[in-house]
Amino acid sequence: MGNPGTFKRGLLLSALSYLGFETYQIISQAAVVHATAKDEEILEQADYLYESGETEKLYQLLAQYKESEDAELLWRLARASRDVAQLSRTSEEEKKLLVYEALEYAKRALEKNESNFAAHKWYAICLSDVGDYEGIKVKIANAYIIKEHFEKAIELNPKDATSIHLMGIWCYTFAEMPWYQRRIAKMLFASPPSSTYEEALVYFHRAEQVDPNFYSKNLLLLGKTYLKLHNKKLAALWLTKARDYPAHTEEDKQIQTEAAQLLTSVSDKN
Repeated sequence: MGNPGTFKRGLLLSALSYLGFETYQIISQAAVVHATAKDEEILEQADYLYESGETEKLYQLLAQYKESEDAELLWRLARASRDVAQLSRTSEEEKKLLVYEALEYAKRALEKNESNFAAHKWYAICLSDVGDYEGIKVKIANAYIIKEHFEKAIELNPKDATSIHLMGIWCYTFAEMPWYQRRIAKMLFASPPSSTYEEALVYFHRAEQVDPNFYSKNLLLLGKTYLKLHNKKLAALWLTKARDYPAHTEEDKQIQTEAAQLLTSVSDKN
């Protein structure tokens, strides 16, 4: 059997190796749990800052984790980058950098998790923003991709009123496209994107059914769409709702003003 001392030492070393592996596994599992708990804590903090309107603080928090592999964190960083880009004090040069940065974060969020509805939604939004710097041909080509991602976001989460609202905006935008832009689009593409006010209306109403009064702009666009369809009675109904919506943000105040002006023009024409 050989030297008993050597055998015992070998047995002891094997046991220690096994214990070491077990300890490594326990430590690794604990590290994963700790990382997950930390990610959850960051997301909770990020959501609190977002709800509080702390745009720059939110961006500073999430930018520390820009190398993250977490889709939830990445789409929030895309949103935060975009929100900072839209601040009035952000320079045009910085805005452009942030817009492209936001798209990159949204793209990575999608790569990490294609089943994440918010990643699809924010990728579509950020791609639309980038179109402002890319020219008409790219903007129209991107419109197809944007629509696909909004539709996918709705498919993955039919209860997200914002995705449905954004699909309504997509339809409204192409329904409203001036004739000369349509002509350019037809020259560039065999079948350019198109839609109708009726289609836009379906999405705006659907968003309202999912989450009533969730967004002042949805109320305003319902009113504006009914105006386009020459239904002044229903236009006035929704424009009144938009005008009377409690203003929590700068955008809400702008929408109140626009709704009030449109209501005045509707009443003047009656």
